[in-house]
Amino acid sequence: MRISQLDGRRVALWGWGREGRAAWRAVRAALPALPLTLFCNPAEAAEAAALGDALLDARTVADAEALSAFDVVVKSPGISPYRPEALDAAARGTRFIGGTALWFAAHPQARTVCVTGTKGKSTTTSLLAHLLRAGGHRTALAGNIGLPLLEVPDEPTPEFWAIELSSYQTGDVASSDVRPEVAVVLNLFPEHLDWHGSEARYVDDKLKLVTEARPRTAVLNAADPRLAALDLPDSRVVWFNREDGWHLRGEALYRGDAFVFDTAAVPLPGRHNRGNLCAVLAAIEALGVDAAPLAPAALDFRPLPHRLQWLGERDGLAWVNDSISTTPHASLAALDCHRERRVAILLGGHDRGLDWHDFADHLRQAAPDAVVTMGGNGPRIHALLAPLAAEGRFALEAADDLADAVARARRLLGGQGVVLLSPGAPSFGAYRDYTERGRHFAALGGFDPDAISAIPGLGVA
Repeated sequence: MRISQLDGRRVALWGWGREGRAAWRAVRAALPALPLTLFCNPAEAAEAAALGDALLDARTVADAEALSAFDVVVKSPGISPYRPEALDAAARGTRFIGGTALWFAAHPQARTVCVTGTKGKSTTTSLLAHLLRAGGHRTALAGNIGLPLLEVPDEPTPEFWAIELSSYQTGDVASSDVRPEVAVVLNLFPEHLDWHGSEARYVDDKLKLVTEARPRTAVLNAADPRLAALDLPDSRVVWFNREDGWHLRGEALYRGDAFVFDTAAVPLPGRHNRGNLCAVLAAIEALGVDAAPLAPAALDFRPLPHRLQWLGERDGLAWVNDSISTTPHASLAALDCHRERRVAILLGGHDRGLDWHDFADHLRQAAPDAVVTMGGNGPRIHALLAPLAAEGRFALEAADDLADAVARARRLLGGQGVVLLSPGAPSFGAYRDYTERGRHFAALGGFDPDAISAIPGLGVA
């Protein structure tokens, strides 16, 4: 659905975060006389009222009755379409769409590379834009990475669009009836179960980018068993992490049997991120661009904040900010990056019901020096790990909050080792988002939060 097709319909916005504000600006720019209703919380309603938009009616109750009064509801990504009130309104005929769907409908000819996956998608999307730009191609970097698509101006016109999509947004692409040129899926682990309702639905929603959006080329990770089992009759499939394509042998990057370069010096934390360089190069080739000459430009890549971010050292302790970690698998990857050093890992946050047993099993074989639990699911993680700690595998303590967790980590390490924030859980409740949590961690370690928070390269360049 195009924005112009909203004209003459009863339209509401649901959510007033950055995506919601971007949708309001886009709709208002195209349809200045269209009445709009906004469903949001009281503080956001006051903020919206201050805009002076006489045709914007802010309401704080979004129940099924209220939502079903509208033909179309433009929903922010964080609001689940599986909520009872949304399902009820949809059954009565209300159509729910997102800003991503509106953007794709308005840009059917855009040369898009859409990237999703449970882990590594932001770094992969940013690296994709970096390498394309290194090759002289004007490229937009946008999406879930921190810049809504509806905020990116159409001029100057990008040659390519590098777009990160969360599992909340992949269905929007599928519903837009516009086929992405290239879609990349990196990996699949359980996440966001509170939004999706189950692991099976999470996987189905994530995979809509390739199963329903029908990209012209799907770039898939051959090392992920669920991806390796996919059958995509409407797309050309290109595999990475397979010996006949882009893959790593140790730290060496190969294209088939041809050695390309040694990735040891590439500033990508963790082998999984260097492996995702293979996904980037496969996607670039799918666009018809010679990727091999661009690969060494990865040496100049600037890592993203809050993603295994090395903050520096203070008083003998190294500080690593992996605040974006929201799954136990991400925390395990973070530990693997620092397996040669003494580590105190800070775990816990909002409890979405994820299973931590695999994490605990891993710690039987390769444990850090210390684990400090915190947050809503802290007690559950603590109880699971307590028997291992009792065996002397690692020190285990429970903290009241992040500040307390940092203080305990300092004491447990005794002035030598790595303080690793990789919570494996969202920040909801204690913080607005993972960025605020990471900034607080940086400040607790004695670093300037403003100096570590900017995402480089957003927009068109």
